[in-house]
Amino acid sequence: MKKILIANRGEIASRIIRTASQMGIGTVAIFSEADRGMPYVRQADEAICIGPPQSSASYLNIDRIIEAALESGADAIHPGYGFLSENGRFSDAVKEAGLTFIGPSGQTIDMMGDKLAARKIATRAGVPLVPGTESAVTDTQVALDFAREIGFPVIIKAAAGGGGKGMRIVRDEKDFTSQMERATSEALNAFGNGAVFVEKYIENPKHIEIQILADRHGNAVSLLERECSIQRRHQKVIEEAPSAVVDNELRKAMGADAVRLAEFCKYESAGTVEYIMDEDRNYYFLEMNTRLQVEHPVTELVTNIDLVAWQIRIARNEKINFRQHQVEANGHALELRVYAEDPYNDFLPSTGRLEEYQPPAGLHIRVDDGYERGLDVPVYYDPMLSKLIIWGRNRDEAIARMLHSIDHYLVEGVATTLSFGKFAIDHEVFRNGTFTTRFVEQYFKLDELRQADEKRAFGAGLIALNHYKKSIKTYRPVIRKK
Repeated sequence: MKKILIANRGEIASRIIRTASQMGIGTVAIFSEADRGMPYVRQADEAICIGPPQSSASYLNIDRIIEAALESGADAIHPGYGFLSENGRFSDAVKEAGLTFIGPSGQTIDMMGDKLAARKIATRAGVPLVPGTESAVTDTQVALDFAREIGFPVIIKAAAGGGGKGMRIVRDEKDFTSQMERATSEALNAFGNGAVFVEKYIENPKHIEIQILADRHGNAVSLLERECSIQRRHQKVIEEAPSAVVDNELRKAMGADAVRLAEFCKYESAGTVEYIMDEDRNYYFLEMNTRLQVEHPVTELVTNIDLVAWQIRIARNEKINFRQHQVEANGHALELRVYAEDPYNDFLPSTGRLEEYQPPAGLHIRVDDGYERGLDVPVYYDPMLSKLIIWGRNRDEAIARMLHSIDHYLVEGVATTLSFGKFAIDHEVFRNGTFTTRFVEQYFKLDELRQADEKRAFGAGLIALNHYKKSIKTYRPVIRKK
């Protein structure tokens, strides 16, 4: 494998380029017309414009991406996350073009991407499941009858896709029909498939996931858990490894189930098995993500294992050269997704120009970002600016370092989730580990957010002042002689 085309953009493209370069592998970036000035385009060895800003005409254009790979002489494609990363047709098309797809087979992607099919495999593998429909449901009355049978509250989920789309929580029978109609309509619009399934809704759950690696030689290992319970609109904002509530016995059980599931579906590459955990620490299979996760850096920091490097090695048919007993957590890691979103306005996207952009730096501070000062945050794509990732010798140290780093992260021109991150991570229920996926619903208050924002703004102001002082010291006027 001598050259990889990265079928993605922004921070994840930069992340893949970094590891590939360290491995001595050439890189090809693709970019839309809106992304021409992005840092990852300069960081790659080559860059090819593949179309207009709209994703459907660029980053989702399978034929054009493969054409670009062949033009550049790349022999492999890394899909990153999002866009085509969980599209089985893309995986198959890459292989049909004589290229290597850095990820699982199209068959596995499709199988585990269909939530109903994934549930059947989980059942065969003996992985615990929340009570739910065994097949796709489109008939409202059939779905309602099942909901009555298992009891409310229930959750309606799109059979295809994810990211919170086509998902509705129904607590009262009288609301079921209208919520079912909304869920199926949203699923149809988002994924082209209106089928849903109905599950018992777990109150006050935690979202715990297991990172796995599996090769083509029958080896599979768990790289421990991540907790991803702080979410808005069913999408993660803060992640950590390890979880504050998972002990060694539970960790081994969850990991063993995840590895067994991977073996049942003949998985290869990096993947994530997601669980939902109730208040009694019973866990149930949620879904499997057949790609690199956004939050993979926290696993890398506590295991010292480069997941992108192992994706590449597995795609090159290499064997995993370590065993389960060798995987141990060293310290604690936290990640905050820094979105260009306004937490004062229901986390709606905030577009505009980055008038100032200066991430924090220092020991055990990692920033995976895709932007720089002067760039516009476009309306066409996910509004994530960066991921702020922190390591500490223990959880308390990691929390303290994260709060300090948030205060020293300067962004002007767009609203961000930095103030929300400070509010959440400094909250009592986060510190004691009792938070759930309902954190925003239960604890998020604008008045408290303003206080966190004022403290963070003071720290950012000191950065700006220091930057100004340095610029004054280095300024040298040009004096022209008459």
